[in-house]
Parts: sequence; structure tokens; C-alpha cells
Amino acid sequence: MVEQIFQFVSNHYILVSSFVFLLVAFVINEGKQGGAAITPTNLVNLVNREGAVLLDIRDPKEYSAGHIAGALSMPVSSIDARIGELESEKGKPVVLVCKMGQQASATGRKLKALGFENVRRLSGGMPEWTAGSLPVVK
Repeated sequence: MVEQIFQFVSNHYILVSSFVFLLVAFVINEGKQGGAAITPTNLVNLVNREGAVLLDIRDPKEYSAGHIAGALSMPVSSIDARIGELESEKGKPVVLVCKMGQQASATGRKLKALGFENVRRLSGGMPEWTAGSLPVVK
């Protein structure tokens, strides 16, 4: 089986190369549409220098178990109903914080469609934040 795969790759290297290129381009494009990923260290700098808005999109239980100081709790399920609360923040960077960094992409696309231009997402979500021994409010 493995020999057949290697044989296919060597016989169709242009096709395989094109597939790999398109796959990488797709992954990069999908990541950017939901907002650029930002590390916890860069997040601290962004909040301190530009007054970034932290939007915690996890459910209320997870939020109350521990969140970043100053983060606004707005679960994914209530984004549409509560988007008006963010209208005054359109000019500021908005950083999305979720459980593992996955849900933020879809929410980021939604915010960009609503006119928020500077949307970012915390790379790795809250586990990445806590792994860096950064403060959490309970």
C-alpha cells in the first residue's frame, strides 16, 4: 500500500504538488478570514498600546471559571443579539478569545462582515493564555 502511494506521487508529482499548494493556500486563507492569530504576549501589548477590546466567546460557565481581566463575555450563541454593544468599539482592535482558538474564526468572519476591520483571535485560546502563566480572573 505504501509503495503504491510513493509510486503515485512519483508518477504524478505535478498533480500532487498542486494539491499540496492548494491545501496550504486554503488553510492560510481560512485562517486570515476569521482574523489574524495573535500570541498572548502580543495580546498584552495590543491591549496596553491600542486599547484592544477582548471578546470572550466561550459559554458563561467557562467564562466564570476563569477569564482574561477586562474581557467582555459574549457567548457565540448571543453574538447576533448583542452585537450592538460593540458598535462604539469598531475603530479599536477586537481580539476574540475562545476555548481552543477554533470557534473564533467563524465569529471573526461574522464581525468582519458587520464592519469590524481589525479583528484578531487569540492563538490557542485560553489554554495558551494560562500556559504562559498570565493572570486569570475568576
